[in-house]
Amino acid sequence: MSVIIALAALALLMLAAYRGYSVILFAPIAALGAVLLTDPSAVAPAFTGVFMEKMVGFIKLYFPVFLLGAVFGKLIELSGFSRSIVAAAIGLLGTRQAMLVIVLVCALLTYGGVSLFVVVFAVYPFAAEMFRQSNIPKRLIPATIALGAFSFTMDALPGTPQIQNIIPSTFFNTTAWAAPWLGVIGTIFVFCAGMLFLQRQRNKAQRAGEGYGSDLRNEPETAADLKLPNPWLALSPLLAVGIMNLLFTHWIPQVYGKTHSLALPGMATPVTTEIAKLTAIWAVQAALLVGILMVLVFGFQAIRSKLAEGSKSAVSGALLAAMNTASEYGFGAVIASLPGFLVLADWLKNIPNPLVNEAITVTLLAGITGSASGGMSIALAAMSEQFISAAHAANIPLEVLHRVAAMASGGMDTLPHNGAVITLLAVTGLTHREAYKDIFCITLIKTLAVFVVIGTFYATGIV
Repeated sequence: MSVIIALAALALLMLAAYRGYSVILFAPIAALGAVLLTDPSAVAPAFTGVFMEKMVGFIKLYFPVFLLGAVFGKLIELSGFSRSIVAAAIGLLGTRQAMLVIVLVCALLTYGGVSLFVVVFAVYPFAAEMFRQSNIPKRLIPATIALGAFSFTMDALPGTPQIQNIIPSTFFNTTAWAAPWLGVIGTIFVFCAGMLFLQRQRNKAQRAGEGYGSDLRNEPETAADLKLPNPWLALSPLLAVGIMNLLFTHWIPQVYGKTHSLALPGMATPVTTEIAKLTAIWAVQAALLVGILMVLVFGFQAIRSKLAEGSKSAVSGALLAAMNTASEYGFGAVIASLPGFLVLADWLKNIPNPLVNEAITVTLLAGITGSASGGMSIALAAMSEQFISAAHAANIPLEVLHRVAAMASGGMDTLPHNGAVITLLAVTGLTHREAYKDIFCITLIKTLAVFVVIGTFYATGIV
């Protein structure tokens, strides 16, 4: 019964998200409904001590990233930089390659270490402009961005700095470059299958006479008569964000050390900060500030008349996206604390094959919690020792466990209640009904890729 309660809460939230209801409202309703059916006396403590604690903790850490990412994306849009890059890309590659260009831009940014959420804000103006000029349905933008940002560069491509590729290293004593050949094979599979699917959907829409669409929401606001800047100049802030993110990631620990103690005259006690836990967040914030300043300097003439209204719009979008994702994070924390979740986790331990066991466990927990990093952290914290023992017995390198765990976390994590999916749809001005079906097909491709990698390892022994 406890398992049914946990799954029912998940189903309710997924249904609410798909039908267009606010996740900010329904995440606590679904989570606390499950607590009510499990232990009525625990509802208030669970709301304050678990849901709100995790939700506020998420906002504390990540709201500045959402805010700066939204401002950066809005300035890219208002300055005409997005239109300049799109015009250059279409001139170079033609309108038939619009989807490929967006996937590659997303992949470049995420592999450079830019947060997935920031990529959504930064790339959407380019995608909307390119899809409009190529007459591709706008509803395909979320799936295109998802393929580039939420898949192979997030967890499969060796060396990616995304958190989904870092977490396994702490459990298996591996590095971000673990199982490079398997990672490359998984990357090729996801990229090729994803591009074939997107092209198929585009062709299908064209045969039906469907174009970009009309009466759409959250459309970019670049003036039609704006003089476009040089595309290399327009591209420079995006490149700067990726490069400076890497540099700040290297510089911050050198400047602050492992810990930093803040003691200002008006403080009763010093505040001690563990730098390693915040390096990635500080680095991307600093990199975004550099990018914002570059856009302001290079495109101020085009931006200044719309800067006030544009900044308000960016702040509103950042608040909505951050609150949606934070509510989802709180929901996952509550569900993970329920007995039904623990029963499900224990049941998964009975799958005999260590790689299949790990893949199914991680992707199911990521799907239930709506978080790749959250589901993987829960799974590996509970079962990594079991995975390691089974792998040693079967002569499976721990590097393979790392790659399978990372790729599995990015499988079913993008269900309708996933925070990144909700943010992606909110930024693009689309609903689950309009665009989620195509995102889900990318999700299935990501999930299948894990088992392709497992099969490749058993067939060839390649690592």
